[in-house]
Amino acid sequence: MTRTLRNLKEAREEFAAAVRWYEEQRPGLGGEFFDAVVHATSLIQAQPEIGALSRDRRTRRVLVQRFPYQVIYRLSVDEIVIVAIAHLKRRPGYWRKRK
Repeated sequence: MTRTLRNLKEAREEFAAAVRWYEEQRPGLGGEFFDAVVHATSLIQAQPEIGALSRDRRTRRVLVQRFPYQVIYRLSVDEIVIVAIAHLKRRPGYWRKRK
């Protein structure tokens, strides 16, 4: 069974902000970051249990290649919910209360 992928609004917004920031640093870098996050998300869709479990045992994460980011997600029976596209060093755990 294939699970539906859903992105929380906050995750979409922080993803767009990070893409813009990288693009401002160097033209084309935002696109590279975008592609790296899409790749991580594709891995999650193909193998939902691939992500490392967090302490709460309901949240998982997959690291984004080449960038200091992680895709934070939760699984249910029928969907994968992307909770955050989070920087590894900034404000750890800020996304924990997201539903």
